[in-house]
Amino acid sequence: MLYMKKRTSPKGLFDILPYGAKESWQTSHLWHEIEDVIRTITQQYNFQEIRTPIFEYADTFCVGIGSTSDIVSKEMYLFSDKKERSLALRPEGTSSILRAFFERNLTHLAKVHKLFYIAPMFRYEKPQKGRYRQHHQFGVEVLGSPSYEQDAEVIDLLFSFYQKLGIKGLCVELNSVGDAHSRELYKKALFSYLSPKKASLSKDSQRRMEENILRILDSKDLGDREILQNAPSILDYLSPECKEHFSGVESTLRALNIPYKVHPHIVRGLDYYNQTVFEITASDLGAQNAIGAGGRYDGFAKMFSGQDIPGIGFGTGLERVVQTMVAQNCPFREKNAPFVFFAPMNPSCRKLLIPMAKALRLKNIPVDIDLKSYKIQELLRRADQIGASFAVILGENEEKEKVIRCKQMSSRKETVLPLTNILSYLEQAWEERS
Repeated sequence: MLYMKKRTSPKGLFDILPYGAKESWQTSHLWHEIEDVIRTITQQYNFQEIRTPIFEYADTFCVGIGSTSDIVSKEMYLFSDKKERSLALRPEGTSSILRAFFERNLTHLAKVHKLFYIAPMFRYEKPQKGRYRQHHQFGVEVLGSPSYEQDAEVIDLLFSFYQKLGIKGLCVELNSVGDAHSRELYKKALFSYLSPKKASLSKDSQRRMEENILRILDSKDLGDREILQNAPSILDYLSPECKEHFSGVESTLRALNIPYKVHPHIVRGLDYYNQTVFEITASDLGAQNAIGAGGRYDGFAKMFSGQDIPGIGFGTGLERVVQTMVAQNCPFREKNAPFVFFAPMNPSCRKLLIPMAKALRLKNIPVDIDLKSYKIQELLRRADQIGASFAVILGENEEKEKVIRCKQMSSRKETVLPLTNILSYLEQAWEERS
């Protein structure tokens, strides 16, 4: 017999397991809780789910994100299919959603479209805590509304999502990158400030001086950060309309009691942003404390259809979210457990209990049944391991007497019932559970 040699997952990937995970944040029931909160809060804000393929034609991302962004220039997974068409694994959500939005002709179905997604993203970057080559993202996109109140609602949704998960020390860091004219004025001022200091900048930032100088504001290099401390602020170059929009976002956030601070060096890493951009940070996470971010992208839709449809959205990596919850000792709910564990002690007992398990499941009562062991101690140990509320035991003697033993696992109290009464007994216990 041939055996496959031991396999490991590629670097920068991880498994999410039901049990036995190397790190607690890789346990699936924690992810289920976060995903449940996502579905609850998006329903509260009337967002509808959209799902797109994990790969697209490469130019879907290259045109939209911008060729000078790190995602396109360094991180995108590119490959050719059998007909030599250039494809890319999805590195971010907005471009795919806009492609789907226009290809499927959704524009006429509503004036404002509020969409959300939970999806894997792929970026070739150095793996580190919270950043993986496949990561999972929750994001929203609102298409059709240009108002500053819409910006505030999107920020409010993300902030409330983190609050519902129990994450502490939250703060919104807010900025405006203005319109195209505002940015051109600011780029000239930033170039004048950085030119005498170019030799002291990192190699990446020196390259960005020529390609897209705003990318320098995204630099994580400590030397660059120090140089940027005294750089001019883009807020001083905003047009009157952009200033009014930004002021409206601030006033709405205050009305919603959302803590924020203005951070004039936030520009985000994608070329399509304009006007409002933001990050949400959490305390006690060190320098890399941003857990979600987004912004407005009016004009981006033109690249897909020629139609000028305003938009705003955010993305938050779920790895970062669940790791933050673990680090802050946020309360997670208990892992889902079966209410009833059926413990048959011979093959004929199995035949009797399998239809009973089905009957309870049809009543939406969670049930497990052991189909391997016949020893009572092994069966009860298994009931304990999985956290069952009741263990129902049927052996040869019980079968002859047409009775069944029902053990409440928390108190170890055992009740002997007629075999015909066990289903109604368990159904009543399920209804009476606290």
